[in-house]
Amino acid sequence: MIAEAMLRAPRLPDELQAWLAQGWLRGTDGALAALLAEDGGETDLTVLLLSALVSRQVGDGHTRLDLAALLDNPALFWPEPPDLSVSEPVGAQRSGAMTPPQWLQQRSLEQLCASLEKSAVVEVVTDTADAAVDSELGDTPLVLAGHRLYLRRYWTNEQIIQRSLRQRLDTPVVTVPGLGPLLDTLFPREDKKPDWQRVACALASRSPFTLITGGPGTGKTRTVLRLLGLLQAQRLDTDPQAPLRIRLAAPTGKAAARLSESISGEIDALPLPEPVRAAIPREVSTLHRLLGPRPGSRRFRHDRHNPLHADLVVVDEASMIDQELTARLLDALRPETRLVLLGDKDQLASVEAGAVLGELCEGADAGHYTADTVAWVNENSGDDISAWQGNGTPLQQQIVKLRESRRFRGDGGIGAFAEAVRTGDFRQADALLDGDDPSIGRLALSASDAPALEQACARGYRHYLQTLRATRSAGDDWEATRVWARGVLQALAQYQVLAAVRQGPLGVVQLNPRIARQLKHEGLIERDHGWFEGRPVMVTRNDYELGLMNGDVGICLNTRLPGEAEPRLRVAFELPDPGIRLFLPSRLEAVESVFAMTVHKSQGSEFQEVLVVLPQPGLSQSGRELLYTAVTRARERSVIAAPPFGE
Repeated sequence: MIAEAMLRAPRLPDELQAWLAQGWLRGTDGALAALLAEDGGETDLTVLLLSALVSRQVGDGHTRLDLAALLDNPALFWPEPPDLSVSEPVGAQRSGAMTPPQWLQQRSLEQLCASLEKSAVVEVVTDTADAAVDSELGDTPLVLAGHRLYLRRYWTNEQIIQRSLRQRLDTPVVTVPGLGPLLDTLFPREDKKPDWQRVACALASRSPFTLITGGPGTGKTRTVLRLLGLLQAQRLDTDPQAPLRIRLAAPTGKAAARLSESISGEIDALPLPEPVRAAIPREVSTLHRLLGPRPGSRRFRHDRHNPLHADLVVVDEASMIDQELTARLLDALRPETRLVLLGDKDQLASVEAGAVLGELCEGADAGHYTADTVAWVNENSGDDISAWQGNGTPLQQQIVKLRESRRFRGDGGIGAFAEAVRTGDFRQADALLDGDDPSIGRLALSASDAPALEQACARGYRHYLQTLRATRSAGDDWEATRVWARGVLQALAQYQVLAAVRQGPLGVVQLNPRIARQLKHEGLIERDHGWFEGRPVMVTRNDYELGLMNGDVGICLNTRLPGEAEPRLRVAFELPDPGIRLFLPSRLEAVESVFAMTVHKSQGSEFQEVLVVLPQPGLSQSGRELLYTAVTRARERSVIAAPPFGE
């Protein structure tokens, strides 16, 4: 609800107060406008409305307001009509019932820019200005660059990112000595078509910045592991006493654990000398831990004044990184530090503002490699990528899309369905869901089909609960308890219900207790609320004292440790180091049941099977990214609980 005090801010024009009351703008958007009016002395309705709109854009995950796009189609900025039944505050007027889109359609781009340029709360910069990194120290809350309006914080972040990438991309190309033989060792050639993993390593070896993107199963982790081996082998060949200082990171604890597990399991199999393998790190940290968070602040211990001590930084699951964290990472790197980003550009972007990976990967499908890049790749890796030649930017020369999935086949199943969703071919998506392929299917249920939906959701959890009972360790032997807990956690990870939203009848908040009640009804758990054996939980906030990260999943078990007379409920987590750990429930301050989790929370995870519950059949662009992300969390089977998309 919009605070009445804010609505009655004496300096806010009546039109803006009415639009706030009618739901065209959110309370937080109006609060910014009220602040500019009260503290900044702003009275121009145009400036106040645009400030509220740029705030709304940030809330929707965007880092700026494009004024030209706004005027071209104002309705795009309000995809859902507001609730006009909301009563207006005393003193507010309807302004002739004119809506913000109608009001904007009476203005030109020149008029909007002129109002902003005259305002004391707006700094005007040129599009080509090489803004100082300290632009956050400016004294205006808004920045106008051409026809794009920013909150200063996001403008500053954009400048940090652009400057850091430009520094790296302007570095002259360097060819690693002996690159061809090293690539032949790491990627034995199988045929004449381009090996994109090999191409990615070749291009990454020549520049301080590389971005490797690709869908599930395309080998991003395999590629970067061989890249680490290639670069470390080259360094040790020239200076055996000074191996590369390599740091590996991921946005969440879960993603970090998965990357650590993948790398640790493959290092020993690399066809490289033992000293090289030994110099490849196995530990992966979260980005926040890598940068060193300062309590009570958005800042980190490592920044441009105290950069990371690293020669190479690799970040996995980069689609989950927002603009703010990307800027903080780049600000903490020395100009000569190599940076490699890995991620799927088609996955959901971060919950926070700024889909950095998606923006950087524009044009990645087509390649856009220049003739010089094509010639360099052919000469140094032997791969012919001339079919992807174009007049690309310097950034596009360092972006590689891995194009062959070894997990999903392209002619059907999960892979074909994900591609149909990615491209918006919903007719094909419906045909695949209603076909006879066992790896993809539809469950035509809705919130009104409560019993059937609950039974369908609970079906996949029977296995881990049966495993819990059948393999329970007897006595107080710690090693047996550890093996039992790991087996139950592995069984739990085979299946997951994914929801698009948190709230509503098909959101995780309601699905979790509904699934628990169904499992209790089937006699698989003794209770359906509070703490009970078999309850799966997810950590919702980093706890550095316990070593638990946001997104870590555990299972509540009745355990008896050495010396205890009776078993006690403890929550088991499997962590990268030291493995299985048990915590009393009273020590876990920020956890929630996770029979169902949001698709956002599932990023960085894999399951044998997923059941995706959608609240509605229609899919916007963000809905397509969400569904693509959801179905590709499964290795073997994805089921979609939704009516046909074409309805």
